[in-house]
Amino acid sequence: MATEETRLQKIARISKNQKNIRNVCTSAHIHHGKTAFTDNLLAAAGFMAEKSAGDLEMGMATWQHEDEQTRLLTVDAANVSMVHTYEGEEYLINLIDTPGHVDFSGNVTRAMRAIDGTIVLACAAEGIMPQTETVIKQALRERVRPALFINKFDRLIKELKMNPEQMQQRIMSIYKHFNELIEKIAEPEYKEKWQVDINDGSVAFGSARDNWALSIPFMKKKNISFKDILKAYELPEEERKAWFWDNAPLYEVCLDMVIKHHPNPLEAQKYRIPKIWHGDLESEFGKDLLSCNPNGKVAFVITRIVIEPRSGKEVSAGRLFSGTIKQGMDVYLNLAKQTQRVQQVLIYNGVRPEQMEEIPAGNVLAIAGVTGEAGETVTLEPENPFTELKHIFEPVITKAIEVKKSADLPKLVEVLRKVAKEDPSIKIEINEETGENLMSGMGELHLEIIENRIKTEKGVDVKTSEPIVVYRETLMKNSGEVEGRSPNKHNVFFMTIEPLDDTVYQAIKSGELPEGRIKKKNEAMWHQLEALGVSHDEAKQYRQIYKGNVLLDQTKGIIAIGEVIDMIMDAFEQVIDAGPMAREPCMKMKICLVDTKLHEDAIHRGPAQVYPAIRETIKEGMNKGGATLFEPVQIYAIEVPNQFMSDITKMVTTKRGQMLDVSHEGTTGAIIKAKIPVAEMMGWASDLRSETEGRGVSSLVDQLFERVPNSILPEVLRQIRQRKGIESMYTTTA
Repeated sequence: MATEETRLQKIARISKNQKNIRNVCTSAHIHHGKTAFTDNLLAAAGFMAEKSAGDLEMGMATWQHEDEQTRLLTVDAANVSMVHTYEGEEYLINLIDTPGHVDFSGNVTRAMRAIDGTIVLACAAEGIMPQTETVIKQALRERVRPALFINKFDRLIKELKMNPEQMQQRIMSIYKHFNELIEKIAEPEYKEKWQVDINDGSVAFGSARDNWALSIPFMKKKNISFKDILKAYELPEEERKAWFWDNAPLYEVCLDMVIKHHPNPLEAQKYRIPKIWHGDLESEFGKDLLSCNPNGKVAFVITRIVIEPRSGKEVSAGRLFSGTIKQGMDVYLNLAKQTQRVQQVLIYNGVRPEQMEEIPAGNVLAIAGVTGEAGETVTLEPENPFTELKHIFEPVITKAIEVKKSADLPKLVEVLRKVAKEDPSIKIEINEETGENLMSGMGELHLEIIENRIKTEKGVDVKTSEPIVVYRETLMKNSGEVEGRSPNKHNVFFMTIEPLDDTVYQAIKSGELPEGRIKKKNEAMWHQLEALGVSHDEAKQYRQIYKGNVLLDQTKGIIAIGEVIDMIMDAFEQVIDAGPMAREPCMKMKICLVDTKLHEDAIHRGPAQVYPAIRETIKEGMNKGGATLFEPVQIYAIEVPNQFMSDITKMVTTKRGQMLDVSHEGTTGAIIKAKIPVAEMMGWASDLRSETEGRGVSSLVDQLFERVPNSILPEVLRQIRQRKGIESMYTTTA
């Protein structure tokens, strides 16, 4: 008698058929219903009880941490896999549920690397919000194809009491707005091609909470209209649920949309690989990546690390772009430059990872036994790694963190390293000399959640300082030629420093120009720079791109330059990490090594001579070029009822803010766009609540750096230096 195939056996079988795999994620503004949506898909696939799906009280299936339950929001991305039958064929859907709060947008960026399509959810009542626009940007940057699900339709019926005509108008306005954003953000090739179409089913609408969805093709097939939905809401609860399940099941409409409108890995990798991997596409490895070859060389990208609380074991989730990964295989980590062994290969069965012998290319999976960072490229031998995962926003708020009992200090250092692995958008700085540990995050909530997890989940009692803002050092004009001598006076370096051209800086920030040290003959990079307006000769002089700054070697005929150039680049990195004004990071500088006189004996031009000389030269150049500080500034969209308009305007002004735009929504509310320095944003959420009686909502739209006003610059510098215990190095010239 044949035994029935288990769910896991089914998932394992389909994982070998790349045409029938879809790797997707949910993405949306906070509280637009992503996790309830995922829960209902899991329930339909038989992974959880239907009655608790999407129930905030019961807790969502993908919430792995207690704080997600107490705050009712998703913090970490969660992987789930399920099987769906479409037109008589079985498909494997690997889905990642992502957070919506802007403080956790790093999780969305990392999820986008692993998937090929995204279901963007938008609330029918609120429409497209700032964070919706951000997730579309994140998707298109990784060449991930979007589809649209207009959620929370029940709000149009219960709260706004709309009739069918008004509902249709609302759908059309959200759908048009969504396509306008794709037109605005997408690369030229995809502006038209990737627009969603309400008639072909790449737009669906419904209510994740009430477990129903519809699309125009589905309505035609089942002969259902909006009037039927309104009637269904008049039925008693049990009858209503049964009607939705029979006539408009969420899982069927949405997963059919995923299968029909999102690409399989074979199609997606043809156009995604050239964008996210900058190696030689004609090489054997390049061809394996483009064709998603299961028999080719292994290429696995880690997008998320989970550390099991009990065993402390690291599980690395990510995407296998080529080859077949097997248990016991020796692999090479290209960023860590280490060989390690894969102890377990895991595939997701619902939310649970289950062990397998091997998994082929095109799947989202996890491996254990390998300890790498998120963004790591895992191969069999050294290869060109995938491009760095670029986050839309940088961490701008920092807290000093220390233990209450000194005996816990070694444990804290260990825990902080783990935290940085689990959430790479947290930047950890451990200073062994001063004992000061700094933790930088996207916002106050981000740091608060991490601090709480260190206490409750990692068991270390810590205290943190008030939030600190990280500034940037730069200069305002060309320094002219400056010289610096080594301590033994035998080596002289001549440099010029100037602000970096805007187009080059933006290309670095967007990830178009990859950071790192540049090999002698990098013709692809030269062409990129020339396209940005850099002359051919200057493009050939580029030696390094580091944290939004560049180093050029303009020397001619210096025989020993090859022996010292690496030391010069090391010293350049040290200055960029801790600038001369207040040891804050530097930004947007172009540093040119013009000439150098080196001692003929290598022993007299070692690191002890080169490092201080380069540091002194850059410091002198910045001073002559009008060194100044830039501060992080955030642009917010603030939604408030009309009666609070003047209070909010006043509040923005008192925080050194600037009003950029005001638009009225209907007759009751307004959306204010304002630009506010991060230094003035501490306690923003509670200030906004108290000024608007809890009815105001704000969302981050953009982040940039602007010059600190001269009137407060000396005081800001004094405070930073005092906090770091450093003396004033020089007066500012601005």
